[in-house]
Amino acid sequence: MQERANTPAIAALRRRIAQLEGDGPCSREVLPFGIPQLDRKLPGGGLALGCLHEVAGGGNGAVGGAAAACFVAGIAARTQGRVLWCVAQQDLFAPGLEQSGLPPDRVIHVEAGDDRSVLACMEEGLRHGGLGAVVADTARLPMTASRRLHLAAKESGTIGIALRRWRRQSEASDFGQPTAAMTRWRISVLPSAPLPVPGVARPRWLIELIRARAGESLDIELEACDGSGHLGLPADMADGPAAAEDRRRSVSG
Repeated sequence: MQERANTPAIAALRRRIAQLEGDGPCSREVLPFGIPQLDRKLPGGGLALGCLHEVAGGGNGAVGGAAAACFVAGIAARTQGRVLWCVAQQDLFAPGLEQSGLPPDRVIHVEAGDDRSVLACMEEGLRHGGLGAVVADTARLPMTASRRLHLAAKESGTIGIALRRWRRQSEASDFGQPTAAMTRWRISVLPSAPLPVPGVARPRWLIELIRARAGESLDIELEACDGSGHLGLPADMADGPAAAEDRRRSVSG
């Protein structure tokens, strides 16, 4: 079944769907994650540039959004140029972004008063065209606003990322509402793999690709972004599904 899903005919059909949805141009340039299991689920083999994408935290992370923010920082770190990061809450943790590969000297911070102002600043940044990425930390993403942002990203070729964060857990259900985003992601924190000696292990995330136009959904356990913005494939997954299953059994036992 997996081989059939990756046939040239299916790939051509996905490209045709993207063109009909008005996303043909942005599917030509992509930013690969470097994780084959993830990249092959995305049209073109990576995250489409010149498009709007949507990221949120899973579980309790829907409010704090730390893992989701670091995931976004890792994407932005692998683009070229400065990154415009628009926020309504003054709680962006620069050291955390730097650990994910995005140093402070690459980030332009914009503090807006509310979500509407944040999205307006994001649109202006996308239309500027001279930035590597534009990020908006916002709770609300109405369909009309998301379409404007997606079109602005297409015109400039700059990737736009809406980092969805809510002040209350009950508000996170808004993440299920339709938007014009090319992809929709949810990032949840998982326990780190045990080390043979006492120390701090590399964090692990459950990465859920909930929606991808002309692509496929996926959920996968990966190691968090490193100092270059790249995700890591855990050793048990790299050794194959049998090793991963053995680890899950040992943990549950």
